[in-house]
Amino acid sequence: MQRLAELIDKARRDVSSASTVGNPEAEVARVMQICNACRYCEGYCAVFPAMTRRLDFGAADVHYLANLCHNCGACLHACQYAPPNAFNVNVPRAMAQVRVNTYSQYAFPAALGSLYQRAGLTVSLALAAALALFLVLAAASADAGKPLAGNFYAIFPHNLLVALFGSVFGWSMLALAVGVVKFWRETNPAPAALAGTATVQSSPPDALGEALAEAAGNALTLKYLDGGTGEGCNDEDDRPTLLRRKFHHFTFYGFLLCFASTSVATVYHYAFGWQAPYALTSLPVLLGTVGGIGLLIGPVGLAWLHLKRHPLHGDKAQSPMDLGFIALLFLVSATGLALLAWRDSAAMSTLLAVHLGTVMALFLTLPYGKFAHGVFRGAALLKWSIERRRPSNLRLGGD
Repeated sequence: MQRLAELIDKARRDVSSASTVGNPEAEVARVMQICNACRYCEGYCAVFPAMTRRLDFGAADVHYLANLCHNCGACLHACQYAPPNAFNVNVPRAMAQVRVNTYSQYAFPAALGSLYQRAGLTVSLALAAALALFLVLAAASADAGKPLAGNFYAIFPHNLLVALFGSVFGWSMLALAVGVVKFWRETNPAPAALAGTATVQSSPPDALGEALAEAAGNALTLKYLDGGTGEGCNDEDDRPTLLRRKFHHFTFYGFLLCFASTSVATVYHYAFGWQAPYALTSLPVLLGTVGGIGLLIGPVGLAWLHLKRHPLHGDKAQSPMDLGFIALLFLVSATGLALLAWRDSAAMSTLLAVHLGTVMALFLTLPYGKFAHGVFRGAALLKWSIERRRPSNLRLGGD
């Protein structure tokens, strides 16, 4: 208890100083010290029970907690120390400001992460337009004035598309893998660096399996977008709503269905020798259509919620990056569905070029913006699922 009293005194001193201004990591550490003494929000999400296992918050702890936070806003509206209180506790904003820094800090290469962070919407739209224009000009060499019965390969040969998009997708996956490995190593140091702490203890294989299953379930169901009460996030005011969770589901599963469509088409082509175009009732087309509709509904809903969200939630400086990712998802879906609808028309080659340009832009920016938050958040959820199965090295209150 004496230690907690000291933490409260330190937080009170910090709030009256400029020590955390312009330093998001220091601000999260300050806020967590106050929350650790209060613990009113302990049951809201995984952040707060993870917080109670710590008294000091170094960079690795701050990065872990920031990516564990789902920015549901419930703690802000429940907090007695939230603005305009002198303690100025705003967990969602503090976490968001650190979280966006992790996207660029762990990006590979880091310079691209910083560029996208500063001008995400401009970069996304300019890149998509430039790539689309390039492909439109390339497609002009084919006989684009005649209907081609949906034969995309009459415009761009199959092997060329595989080479282009395979290399871009491979690069994106490599960059994401490098980033998440760096994040995991920082937040889960080697045992030699943790000698004498409870974290050194390894989990038995069955516990590790349980942790993996739990983390996957929490990620796939977006468990922590329920506001801790099952009623949802606070978007505009104190009234909780599940809309943000639902629009995330439309977006996430729409993306997965589109990826599944491409994967099934790949199997059709290489395993069975069945070449595109596929019938409207075929599995690749059905998966892509349903996924595309999800990627229209989800991004539109998320953009709508983003623009009208409470000003104290999150970090408005991140709007260009957030909206850039949302815009690309929407454009990929809209151009893909338009291509499907008019694939037998004379406009097919132009629609194909525009769609491929937006898809390539999306792949190129995946490791540097909001898509990365899903990867880092998945790693943070796994760390929490493992951590909570181990005994805490702290013995305070009811621990």
